[in-house]
Amino acid sequence: MRLYLILIKVALKSIMKKRMRSFLTMLGIIIGVASVIIMVAIGQGAQAKIEGEITAFGTNLLMIFPGERHRDGVSQGAGSFNRLTLDDVELLEENATLITHISPMVNSHAQVIGGGNNWSTTITGVSPDYQTIRDYTVSEGVFLSDREIRAKAAVAVIGKVVADNLFPGESPIGKRIRIRNVPFTVIGLLAEKGSAAGGMDQDDVILAPHTTVLYRLSGGRYIHGIFASAVSHNDIDAAEEELTRLMREAHKLEEKDENDFEIHSQTEITDLVSSTTQILTLLLGSIAGISLVVGGIGIMNIMLVSVTERTKEIGIRLAVGARAHDVLVQFLVEAVVLSLIGGTVGIIGGFGIAAVINHFIGLETIVNPMVVFIAFTFAGAVGVFFGFYPARNAARLNPIEALRYE
Repeated sequence: MRLYLILIKVALKSIMKKRMRSFLTMLGIIIGVASVIIMVAIGQGAQAKIEGEITAFGTNLLMIFPGERHRDGVSQGAGSFNRLTLDDVELLEENATLITHISPMVNSHAQVIGGGNNWSTTITGVSPDYQTIRDYTVSEGVFLSDREIRAKAAVAVIGKVVADNLFPGESPIGKRIRIRNVPFTVIGLLAEKGSAAGGMDQDDVILAPHTTVLYRLSGGRYIHGIFASAVSHNDIDAAEEELTRLMREAHKLEEKDENDFEIHSQTEITDLVSSTTQILTLLLGSIAGISLVVGGIGIMNIMLVSVTERTKEIGIRLAVGARAHDVLVQFLVEAVVLSLIGGTVGIIGGFGIAAVINHFIGLETIVNPMVVFIAFTFAGAVGVFFGFYPARNAARLNPIEALRYE
């Protein structure tokens, strides 16, 4: 151990002799380590942000949508074959054991007039359970009630974006809005929720009783989807299987028949996004890791120059009894120290730049300690790998020829 401490001291002394050259040699390692840390931090930050947006979309969410129609062997696209009705919602509500809340969903896009202004938005017909499923909070007024669902009442709960555009600077509660010549009374204002995954603005929405939207705005018998909340996060997959079985029974599908509906779960969406962002993070980290290899080549070049410059010194050491192994270890330690100093500076730089990106640019960054450890370890390995060849050349020098070298 004492021998290695002496070798490290000698290596540091040699590095400090030519500080500028040493710094330029380490620059590749510094940039490589910092790049790996920053790139992975950006990738993991993006993943965490998207997963947070998906979580904000709802609680233990399960979504049932219409299936696709095939004509002459050609798919007509998702949602082209709609057989979802309120009867399906009632059947699931009565028979499903692994869901706690369920709500139909009926969409209608229209120009909304109110307060002397107009705004184009989506009107979504839902039940009271939708508030819990989607984790909405009412900041003013009240949410929809079962009584209003049964009465097909013309009442609405609006998002903040709609309120700001129709009734800027004033409370919308009790105000009248007109949707396709149907007058609605605003009974609630949703708390601001922000954008969901995919960029959908969750505040640019009007919620109304699904019976009202279905029979007074859409004019049809089919609904556009069913939203449900599983008992717990661990029961999402089991709840999806149960809903699939009940829907197939309700639609009288035989074993050979394909589903005429689609079920998507929050877990499925999260897993898809996570796998995509993980691949992206790995790609970014790998690209950044290339600069570590480039830095290693720089170390090898400068160590070869150092061996040439110190040929006479090596000859003297060998002449007074030093073994070839001792010379090899000396130069190898010097290369590793050079790499590890560069790695340390790179880590400091990586943390600093990640903080700057987070604070000033607004991109969320998450620095993973394991990535920092791997980057630092890899920097040391680069020093060993690229320092071995120059060190071996130094160890193989002939003492007599080395002493004669000018």
